Parts: sequence; structure tokens; C-alpha cells
Amino acid sequence: MRAFRIRIAVGAALLLAVTGCVTGPSLEHRGEITAPPGDSRHLTIGSAGFTESDLLAQMYALLLNHAGYHTRILSVTNREIYEPALESGQIDVVPEYAATFADWLNARTHGPGARPVGSPDLAATMRALRALAAPRGLTVLDPGRAVDQNAFAVAASYAAKHRLRTLSDLGASGLPVRLAAGDECVERPYCEPGLRKTYGIDITGIDPKGVGTTPAKKAVQDGQDQMVLTTTTDATLGQFGLVLLADDKHLQNADYIVPVVNRSRAGAAGVTGALDKLNTVLTTRDLASMNEQVDSWRRLPEDVAGTYLRSKALIPSH
Repeated sequence: MRAFRIRIAVGAALLLAVTGCVTGPSLEHRGEITAPPGDSRHLTIGSAGFTESDLLAQMYALLLNHAGYHTRILSVTNREIYEPALESGQIDVVPEYAATFADWLNARTHGPGARPVGSPDLAATMRALRALAAPRGLTVLDPGRAVDQNAFAVAASYAAKHRLRTLSDLGASGLPVRLAAGDECVERPYCEPGLRKTYGIDITGIDPKGVGTTPAKKAVQDGQDQMVLTTTTDATLGQFGLVLLADDKHLQNADYIVPVVNRSRAGAAGVTGALDKLNTVLTTRDLASMNEQVDSWRRLPEDVAGTYLRSKALIPSH
């Protein structure tokens, strides 16, 4: 589902700059990676170009700067471009999502018809992701507490009236539910089929207004639909009077945020130690709040990131 958040259009100059040096030996011709992890002091951090990725890239840069590295941020809005650049060392660090990236690498390695390896089980997802990343010269650092998963929201008044806090509550209520979501919801296991099978929710129809779009949320606010597919870090739910229902049976994949680094340039303890500091503090709620500050309050990602890290005493105050 994260594909809808990765913009496809990329400027021609940026395309040339990023793709010009990303060719390398194919997986079939790469030997076992035995060289020690590298520790380049000049690092390029990739951002996928949407608000949350920009915020994470800015936080990574600030943490690494504080640890003595020199950094720059490169926005590349297409995973098909920035992942090979990460392998080649033109990009050294990117924020990624565990289950989504595992499935993407799996499809790239074994073909588009490969059985997904991402799952709601974080430990199993991380094992699969690291096994796929290592032959490409990539190291996946530990996940933190923040997760950006698909999620489902209803009107707060609707939740209060029917005493709903979880998706299980909604299934047990027997209420008919018209769901605002993307067209693909009718066949994706995390969406209509999963809501029926896992929770017993009576989905009467899909209103194809997109994932987390303003029209989709407005339709639920107005009572035209009863529920909307969005994400756990959606910063605007409160503006529409909506609340998330907990995925208490773990239907959604473990899309925890993980830094991925080029091992030969950024695989040493210095980078790991700097970025791991974020794991103990950054929560899903924190990330949603920062998204809101950028998207709704029009603050700059670098300002929001810096304020957050200083508030957590991860970088010094001015």
C-alpha cells in the first residue's frame, strides 16, 4: 500500500544523477560479503520525497551530524531508483518500512510472483528482510517503536454510540459497513477480505475514494461511509472527527520504520549507534504529530525534526 505514497515523477536531471552510477555486479556474480563494514565520514541520506520520509531523513542527518559525520540529503521519489543507488553507495542511508521493503526486495530477487515475506510478525519480517538485503551489500538496522501501517478509522461519534475501540468490536457489533478505500481493497488480504475473515466485519461495499484522501475522510465524517482506510501516522484524522480502531488481531503487516545502510560505507558502529538513539524515543504518535506540523501547519521538515530531537535531548539545544 505504500506505493501510493511514493511519487513516480522524477526530474530528468535527478534521474541522470542518481542512475548514472548505480550499475554493479548482478546478484549472481557477487561473492560472500566478507569485507569489514565501512565508516565513511561523508554520507548521503535518501528521502522518498513524501513528508514522513523527509522528516526521517532530516532526523537521521541531524543525529549523524551530531556524531561527527558530514551529511547531505537527496530526495529520490522512486524506490526503483533509490534502492540501486543505495546498493552502489551513491546513497548511504535511507529510512524504510520493514514489511514493505522486504516484499519489494523479495519480488526483485525472486520475481513479481514471489510469495510475500512481509507479515504481521516483526521478528519473522526482519529475518526475511535482512536475508534479502545482505547479498546486496545492505545492512538493515534495528526497528524502533514507530510503525506506519494501514489502519481503519471511523467517526468518533459513531465509535462512541456503538462502543467501538477495536476492529473486533466492530465485527462483533454486526453493523453494516461501507468502506472508503482504494479500488484494490476488494482483493487485498489486509483490506476487505481480511476484515471479513479476521474480524467478521460486514463490508457492504467499497467507496473508491482512495487511501486516506480528504474525500474519503469527508465521506465518513458526513456519514456517507462508515469507515476509511488510512495509515497509523495520518495526521489529519482529528480535523474530520475521526478515530482509529485498533488492529487487535494484527491483520496488518509489520511496517516498522528501519534505517537501511550501505554496508561498505555506513555499516560501522558509528552510524548504527547514532541512528539507534531514535529507536528508544520515536513513537507512532510522535511521527503523526510531526507529519501534522509539516502538512497542516506548514512548518519545514528540518525545523520540525530539529525541535523534536532537541526536545528528547538527542542533539544539543542552540
